[in-house]
Amino acid sequence: MARGPSRLLASRVHRTATEHLSSTIYPETYNPPPPWVTALANIPPSEIWTRPYPAQHSLSPAHLPKSRKTPPKNLYRPTKIVHPEDRLRKDFYSDHPWELARPKLLMEIDGKDARYWDWSKGLRQPGMKLSGESVVQRQLWLMEVAGMPKKKAYDVARKEFYKLRRFEETEARIAQEEARAYGAYFGKTVNQVGMELEDKEYSAWLKWAGEEIEGQEMERQAAYANDIDLPEVEEDAVVEA
Repeated sequence: MARGPSRLLASRVHRTATEHLSSTIYPETYNPPPPWVTALANIPPSEIWTRPYPAQHSLSPAHLPKSRKTPPKNLYRPTKIVHPEDRLRKDFYSDHPWELARPKLLMEIDGKDARYWDWSKGLRQPGMKLSGESVVQRQLWLMEVAGMPKKKAYDVARKEFYKLRRFEETEARIAQEEARAYGAYFGKTVNQVGMELEDKEYSAWLKWAGEEIEGQEMERQAAYANDIDLPEVEEDAVVEA
């Protein structure tokens, strides 16, 4: 009874499977062996129900607590995942904060759009709108494949981005001018809307300032008028005096 369940322990699953594969009773049953045997040898299952700690959380002897009563700090904090693009992305958007205000396309065709992208050909990629992520991926390719330093790769990708962005803005401006030539109306521009809002706020402030000045002037005149209300004296009391 004790031998049967022990063969099903998590630590002995790979050993039991290996014994069955090396058995001469049924030599052709598992030929070739199933692929999960190799995976089980590389990643053995856990013997407990709780999730084991990753290798990054293991405490070295120098950082072990002096007393067992004192639990180590940040033991259950997840390991911070850092990608090479994180620093490049932070540098780009710190230099170009207004790029964060542009709308981004989050929907993909099949979830594998990255396999159609070739960053050796530039920032223009099929199915991807030009954005700061294009600069980051292009810079990363120049650093890892072309062997450029970080600053030089950033300058190359940044200049390509500026050139394409100027082309897009010129293209949009020409298309808008052509549409207006054929009678299209796009409404008020951003500058016109901003000026109207600014004029409205200025008018409201001017009215409030006039009322404040008028109130302060009335208070100043009342302070210098010396208008003191004296108690009324009856005429009889004056005659008797």
